[in-house]
Amino acid sequence: MEHSLLVNALIYLVAAVIAVPIAQRLGLGAVLGYLLAGIAIGPWGLGLINEVEDILHFSEFGVVLLLFLIGLELDPQRLWSLRRQIFGWGTAQVGLITLALLVAGVSLGVDWRTSLIAALGLSLSSTAIALATLGERNLMATPAGSASFAILLFQDMAAIPMIAIVPLLGASSASTHGGNWLAAAKVIGVIVALIVGGRYLVRPILRIIAKTGMREIFTAFALLLVIAIGLLMQWVGMSMALGTFLAGVLLADSEYRHALETDLEPFKGLLLGLFFIAVGMSVDFGLFRAQPWVILGLVTAFLSIKTLLLYLLAKCFGIPRGQQALFAFMLSQGGEFAFVVFGAAATAKVFSQDIASLLVVVVALSMLVTPLLLVFHDRILAPRHRAESRRPDDPIQPQDNPVIIAGFGRFGQIVGRLLHANRIGVTVLDHDPDQIDFLRKFGWKVFYGDATRIDLLTIAGAAKARALVVAIDQVEDSLALVDAVRAAFPDLPILARARNVTHYYELMDRGVTVLERETFEAALQLGRQVLHQLGFGAFQARRAANKFRNHNIKTLLAVYPFYKDQTKMVSMAKQARDELQEMFSRDAQLREGEPRDH
Repeated sequence: MEHSLLVNALIYLVAAVIAVPIAQRLGLGAVLGYLLAGIAIGPWGLGLINEVEDILHFSEFGVVLLLFLIGLELDPQRLWSLRRQIFGWGTAQVGLITLALLVAGVSLGVDWRTSLIAALGLSLSSTAIALATLGERNLMATPAGSASFAILLFQDMAAIPMIAIVPLLGASSASTHGGNWLAAAKVIGVIVALIVGGRYLVRPILRIIAKTGMREIFTAFALLLVIAIGLLMQWVGMSMALGTFLAGVLLADSEYRHALETDLEPFKGLLLGLFFIAVGMSVDFGLFRAQPWVILGLVTAFLSIKTLLLYLLAKCFGIPRGQQALFAFMLSQGGEFAFVVFGAAATAKVFSQDIASLLVVVVALSMLVTPLLLVFHDRILAPRHRAESRRPDDPIQPQDNPVIIAGFGRFGQIVGRLLHANRIGVTVLDHDPDQIDFLRKFGWKVFYGDATRIDLLTIAGAAKARALVVAIDQVEDSLALVDAVRAAFPDLPILARARNVTHYYELMDRGVTVLERETFEAALQLGRQVLHQLGFGAFQARRAANKFRNHNIKTLLAVYPFYKDQTKMVSMAKQARDELQEMFSRDAQLREGEPRDH
């Protein structure tokens, strides 16, 4: 048994390590990589793993951990502020899609009970896939991400009554009113226990464990907490993920929140990956091979109806146009709870096991298609939307200001404000419409347009300007602008902002000599303040910072001829670090006799 467990773990890890980086490299996303890995090692691939159901149940704990960690990010006040999205938008999404799928099923001659349970199960989306996608793309704070999260949270709550009504529609219902009241009492009791325990019991225990200084025990208790809450919620027939989410919310303002996040994050990532692998393994390609056109038709119809309705709802919810399709694609698939709903329906004889198996395959394939829909969005829809929404370049009257600034973000603004304060005329080119409209209210001459266009630069006064400040965020655009200016206006002095050392060197390759690394001086000033805080005199701290600056610039210039030779560059960087350490060691010896208060 132990040998089998280790062998299975080896197979999972090898499959993930191979498939996920390849999928990421191809721009398909990590989720699709895990799903493909599951298909490859599952019963219908190489047949290396066959205990799919057991693995699927175990790996669902990754979803539980995910909801707990999300709960830690939301304090009760913020959760309350989302009540409209959770209950309003969530009800609209589940209700509308259930109704549409029910009508579609009945119109095809399917029994209304079967159609209703199928519609309810298919209205739910995959919490794991949607939230993993939001995290991978850093979309949680966007309108589409916020709406998706609220709806997913409502779906987790809605899954409970869905499962509860299944026996009422079946032929083997044995529930009684007394049993229902008892179940409701259990649920209420557990929720009250979670609220009270989270506030008055868990925090003191965390405080006691933290005082031991044993990090592994703290991690063990964090896992114990999540598992215990999950099992408790399962005992009363509620969603484990929903219960742990509630526990996370109650601990969101705890001083141990960050420690809990740090300890549980690796487990969440591995178990979520295992869950996606298990979903890939669970696709019954035998059933698919027996009824390929039926299944493909069901998957296509299901995804088309759900995606279209989600897209229409996105418009009603006020989600920005550029994020509406993304929102629809993220929630288009079936969810994990659909497996539970369909299993309960087969047990209660609402429909046969064959129909349950067919619906499970439809849900699993919809999960597999979702990453492909997201790739389609990224490569086809998003660029087209950006092109359509891009406003035309502003008509610019010929300008004669001595300075042109290309890019007026956080870096360009500081340069511009300094020049403006000293009554030096500035012409600004930028591509952020909102930023431009805002700055014009304060009298700035700011124009929307592509700064790499020679005709635009000519009208902006590049032929007569005394300086061009390149402060564009994107490195590629910055270099393209420098190339264009060097070709058309070789005498125009260029002063540029470098995002990093490589950008710095590439600008030097183009003959730009006045350069500023955007974070270097600010970081150096902060480091100087840290030295002063630690007891260095003001003069000593300033001298140390200046010495470091001079040495850094000297090293930067020395390494420049070799920056494309990684081996030589690493060697020279190590040598420069050793020289700097020796220099400061000598300074430390001299500093012993110096006063520290000037």
